[in-house]
Amino acid sequence: MTKKSEHLSKVDGRAESIDKKISRLDTELAKYKDQMKKMRDGPSKNMVKQKAMRVLKQKRMYEQQRDNLTQQSFNMEQANYTIQSLKDTKTTVDAMKVGVKEMKKAYKQVKIDQIEDIQDQLEDMMEDANEIQEALSRSYGTPEIDEDDLEAELDALGDELLADEDSSYLDEAASAPAIPEGVPTDSRTKDGVQVDEFGLPQIPAT
Repeated sequence: MTKKSEHLSKVDGRAESIDKKISRLDTELAKYKDQMKKMRDGPSKNMVKQKAMRVLKQKRMYEQQRDNLTQQSFNMEQANYTIQSLKDTKTTVDAMKVGVKEMKKAYKQVKIDQIEDIQDQLEDMMEDANEIQEALSRSYGTPEIDEDDLEAELDALGDELLADEDSSYLDEAASAPAIPEGVPTDSRTKDGVQVDEFGLPQIPAT
């Protein structure tokens, strides 16, 4: 126990002792008051009254001492509280100083330039990965066709499909002259003159 705590304990002990004395004086005062109620006015009652007045003065004196001790005890408790608060504040500040020191060490190990370089490298790697994915999903031998060209071809394709539904061309093909069969012969004549397969006069063999 510290000296301040010992002194505070002594002050509280004295205040408790005075409270006991005040309690005894209250008991004595109550007895005198009871006697005075039963007595008639006169010298005897005045004598009891004087005794009660002396007890009351003692009580007031003890009450003043008790109040002073109570105030001293309160002041010492406030001082102890303030001292403890200052100690706690110092402990907190010391801990903060240690934290700042450690943070400074940590910041020295981390370079902002290195972080930016890492970010740039990651960005480049992501771009490379996207290019690789695009390369892997590439279609081989498929020409790039404009959307307008595709729409025009689709419209034309509809016209061709309608034309395919017309079978009149089959009738025309059936009425066309037949293709001659066999090989050309030398029995052709033109105006009574024998001609060859080209329609030219044939020279007789000698």
